Amino acid sequence: MKLMNSIERRYYKYLRDECVGGDYLKYKDQSALNILKKYFGYDSFRKGQEKLVHSILEGRDTLGIMPTGAGKSICYQVPALVMSGITLVISPLISLMKDQVTALNQAGVHAAYINSSLTAKQVTLAIDYARQGRYQIIYVAPERLETEEFLEFADSANINMVTVDEAHCISQWGQDFRPSYLKIVRFIEQLPTRPIISAFTATATKEVIEDISCVLRLKEPTIEVTGYDRANLYFEVRTPKNKDVEIVDYIKNHESNCGIIYCSTRSSVDELQEKLLQNEISSAKYHAGMSDSERNANQEDFIYDRKSVMIATNAFGMGIDKSNVRYVIHYNMPKNMESYYQEAGRAGRDGEPAECILFYGARDVKINQFLIENGNEKSEIGDAQRELIRERDEERLKIMTYYCFTRDCLREYILRYFGEYNDGFCNNCSSCLTEYTEQDVTDISQDIIECIRECGQRFGLNVIIATLMGRKIAKLTANQMVNSKFYGKRSSEGEAYLKHVINKLIIDGYLYLTNDKYSVVKIDRSARNLFDEGSKVIMKLPKEGFIDSDTSSHKAKRKSEVLTSRGLGLFDRLRQVRTNLAREEGVPPYIIFSDKTLTDMCIKQPFSKEEMLKVTGVGEHKYEKYAQSFLVAIEEYTNGTKETMSYEQPKEEIEPKRKKEQKSVKSEFYLTPDIMQGLHLEEMINISQFVEALKCYRSN
Repeated sequence: MKLMNSIERRYYKYLRDECVGGDYLKYKDQSALNILKKYFGYDSFRKGQEKLVHSILEGRDTLGIMPTGAGKSICYQVPALVMSGITLVISPLISLMKDQVTALNQAGVHAAYINSSLTAKQVTLAIDYARQGRYQIIYVAPERLETEEFLEFADSANINMVTVDEAHCISQWGQDFRPSYLKIVRFIEQLPTRPIISAFTATATKEVIEDISCVLRLKEPTIEVTGYDRANLYFEVRTPKNKDVEIVDYIKNHESNCGIIYCSTRSSVDELQEKLLQNEISSAKYHAGMSDSERNANQEDFIYDRKSVMIATNAFGMGIDKSNVRYVIHYNMPKNMESYYQEAGRAGRDGEPAECILFYGARDVKINQFLIENGNEKSEIGDAQRELIRERDEERLKIMTYYCFTRDCLREYILRYFGEYNDGFCNNCSSCLTEYTEQDVTDISQDIIECIRECGQRFGLNVIIATLMGRKIAKLTANQMVNSKFYGKRSSEGEAYLKHVINKLIIDGYLYLTNDKYSVVKIDRSARNLFDEGSKVIMKLPKEGFIDSDTSSHKAKRKSEVLTSRGLGLFDRLRQVRTNLAREEGVPPYIIFSDKTLTDMCIKQPFSKEEMLKVTGVGEHKYEKYAQSFLVAIEEYTNGTKETMSYEQPKEEIEPKRKKEQKSVKSEFYLTPDIMQGLHLEEMINISQFVEALKCYRSN
């Protein structure tokens, strides 16, 4: 296998950048912008995209960490269309491949996927077409890389880039580690010429990023982390007495919205759907216990907007680019922060406001502990590695559990986990929008710690709480806890209150839970500081039923805040046009145009091809295929006269006014010898005084 060494890399970079003056790369960058507009309908790249695209076009290995909805696919699809040859995209799920390929074909790009959903004859035909050069982008499952037929094709094909999508799957520290992903490296090493390797994921800690780079053997890669924050998402944790009742109420209050409800187990999915049916709420369900045909039918009902609610396990959603999901509810707490943020991130992919609500129950911890203990039994990894992964999963479960109890900013908690730090107040989560009272719980905290110490740190939380409350139960008698000096000392406190205090001590690091099957609460060495004079533990408690409705508006504006009533009427008309076209084409409505594109049409009200191509998300191919129906609808609704249908004017309309308001540009100013002679400055002068003196000369 031919590898380009570091000297050769520097030589080719010298040829491109120095000898040709960078013209080669400038040409490629311009081609990338042209393709972005032609096929995807965007005038410019989003944050982070341009750097990643440029890196690939330079021929560098590239790793991009971008949040869900930030446009990762653009980063490898655009270079794939600029470069010659074939780009292979390694993707973990059939639904992800189908969705991406459908979107590309609708945009006018010839792409294909090869996976187990195709018959042997269809696979052979797809490979034959690839040999003929019909496809520039081919999506494949990692298992396909070891088949004889595909290896034979790859050996003779011009594969210029291998892209690893959902790259966290390659890391044993990632939440979805898949041993099949390790086959990717073996496949690349068998190719006659090493291609560019690019990898992308939405959720990756520092350890996962390092693991991806190491396992894929990336060579001097460009690594771009654009940030994990999704400002349009609202986060909330609830601890309801009855989850089912609260779920039903929530859905009925959001009937016009589309949402996903995640459950930890298949039985929970089935039971919850039955509850919704009893309350006359139509929904789809999705889990691994269903047949392929059932899952596919239900997934299509949800994607095509025939059913607005999907109840599912974590088997659903990866790669589903449904842009109008307005809420994601977790019926159970996920087992780690990566899974939670990835699943929650399926809301609001269009940038519009969306809600991410987690319903926590004490049973959730037990469910996740069971899933962790039994999750890797059938995997291909060894016993030592399996134990290492189990320990890491236990630690991540603790961090996820603490998220459910923290009174601090939920967004800050999530971002801090991924190594990103904000100011600790997002104004768009339940913690930031709830008014709290602060309470000194130092005395109770000291009693809790002393009680744990006295019993030799041998018991779990329930025994400690029962002792402090003075409960008369057999377990306390059997273990002599009724003789403890702390027995009944906090009998006036409620069980929930004591749990809150203990959770506060765990979050603050004074206590910790063991990873045993039956968790035992232990004292950290830092707990001794609580007995120093002046030390305090302050706990925040929410005022009863208080949520600040005045500040609960999301950062991203809703359509009703952008469009007037006339604009909303046009939006509904365009949405019906989109639905009709989607039915005719047999594709999801969001594949035609996103809600964001329809909103922009309402604002700009295009009447011609030139004006329509200025609408975000409208490329040339989609214009030719769909735009006429929208142009007709807009003209009929407005009678051919542009109206003000938004509270914000389009940029192109207000730009000329800004230019008129601008002051005339002053000519360049140079400090001449004559001016120097005229300057009489004090021996000691600060920079601002010097600048003011120069301004006087310039004005004259």
